[in-house]
Amino acid sequence: MKTIVAIVAFALTFTLTGHAQDHMKTKATTVSLEQTKGAFTEKSVTLEEGDYIFEISNNNVGHQVGFVLVPKGKDATKPENHIKTAYVTKAVENNTKASSNVTTLTKGEYVYFCPLNPTPQYTLTVE
Repeated sequence: MKTIVAIVAFALTFTLTGHAQDHMKTKATTVSLEQTKGAFTEKSVTLEEGDYIFEISNNNVGHQVGFVLVPKGKDATKPENHIKTAYVTKAVENNTKASSNVTTLTKGEYVYFCPLNPTPQYTLTVE
């Protein structure tokens, strides 16, 4: 009987722990952006405040691409102004996709671009 009680208690502990961890995970929306040679196909993006994962597609650019997000008005050439969580976790190889970590965005304007492609700076607005 003690063994059964111990097994039930052990199973219940892991069930509750797993359930609590599921609720702690951030719910993030994926924003898919595509790059072609020298450009993003999405010229501007409007989002609500929240948590986002940026999924970047390399559509036959011919080499690796990346993704940089910067609050508008800050010097985009300085890495200290980049929102580091928005970087893709690895360079995006030709004809593949890669994603960023979860990035929390607040109201305001941002610019996004790829220095590896290179692309112009595009506007991302958070309302």
